[in-house]
Amino acid sequence: MAHDLQQIDFVWKGRNKAGNKTGGQIRAKNAIIARTNLRKTGIRVLSIKKKPKPLFTAKTQTITPQDICVFARQLANLLNAGVPLVQSFDIIGKGHENPSMTKMLLSIKADIEDGDTLSVALQRKHLYFDALFCSLVEAGEQAGVLEDLLDKIATYKEKVESIKKKIKKALTYPIAVLVIAGIVTAVLLIFVVPVFEDLFQSFGADLPSFTKFVITLSEWAQQWWWAMVGCIFATFKTYHMVHKRSQTFRHFVDNTLLKLPILGMIINKSALARFSRTLATMSAAGVPLVDGLESTAGACGNIIYYAAIMKIRDDVATGQSLQFSMEQTELFPHMVIQMVAIGEESGSIEKMLDKVADFYEEEVDDRVDNLSSLMEPFVMAILGILVGGLIIAMYLPIFKLGAAVG
Repeated sequence: MAHDLQQIDFVWKGRNKAGNKTGGQIRAKNAIIARTNLRKTGIRVLSIKKKPKPLFTAKTQTITPQDICVFARQLANLLNAGVPLVQSFDIIGKGHENPSMTKMLLSIKADIEDGDTLSVALQRKHLYFDALFCSLVEAGEQAGVLEDLLDKIATYKEKVESIKKKIKKALTYPIAVLVIAGIVTAVLLIFVVPVFEDLFQSFGADLPSFTKFVITLSEWAQQWWWAMVGCIFATFKTYHMVHKRSQTFRHFVDNTLLKLPILGMIINKSALARFSRTLATMSAAGVPLVDGLESTAGACGNIIYYAAIMKIRDDVATGQSLQFSMEQTELFPHMVIQMVAIGEESGSIEKMLDKVADFYEEEVDDRVDNLSSLMEPFVMAILGILVGGLIIAMYLPIFKLGAAVG
């Protein structure tokens, strides 16, 4: 298989035409080819082996969804410009800044050169190209409109990644501030409060209740900080493991997230935007509705919507209309159902779904901006209570120093 025929570095030793010992490195697909190439230059090979990897190597750069998004757009542009598929992969792969992405793209190029279709080659890289991506590429190949479908895939990926970035942006600021607040609080409790405690003991005065509470908390933190860190790590690890293995737990978490006051509304609108955009893209590609719904279910990013869309798929497969099936789930807003109904009646469902997607993507933008504005005073209040409370607790006894000294 082509994906196994990657170039490998070999270290060799041998004798040249004059019989003198020599050695060096050579790159080839396997040791046999390396020997053959050396023999052609007049080298009699005595030993050849793979070049050992260095003990300390730079961390491999991972392939991100943004890398796939940019690749889809670049490939669509090159094919629309008339550049052959293999040459397009060569241009994109060799010009990419991410070595891991370059390696993957050149591997796909090798598969295509061996006679595989683009969709088959992409399916081998299923960690990076999901079923939706591969299905759309396959539909484009079969219909002879690969360039157009890749353009739609690129647009779809750009829209989806844009929504993800906005939600991450809204959550990054408060999380970062709260983490810093936690670190500052821990430093104050473990290192600063004990200094004040020694100072207060030297005066022998009776301390305020709040100060005593903070000192007790400091003593506990000094003794059990390792247990606290371990509990936090274990909690995150357990959550990740259970969330990955238990569908019931995922259902509980996703359902809870959807019901949160502000964040839940953003997640809902984001899922509706993904549903509409994905199904519109699949419909425009000529993918049958039942197949399109199955791919769309996995693209929504929420198990509640996944279950609802799979139920819709089953209903549509038995002959029910999409509009009626969506209405039965009681999950989709009336506006979405009405737009789908108009699309079904007029035969332009992809256009209607695109408009729904545009509407909800704008809604997500507005809600994220509002969330950021609302979170700033909330986060600052928490920061003030944590850090300010500790400082006040330490300075309260100072106001009573006169009485203590007297």
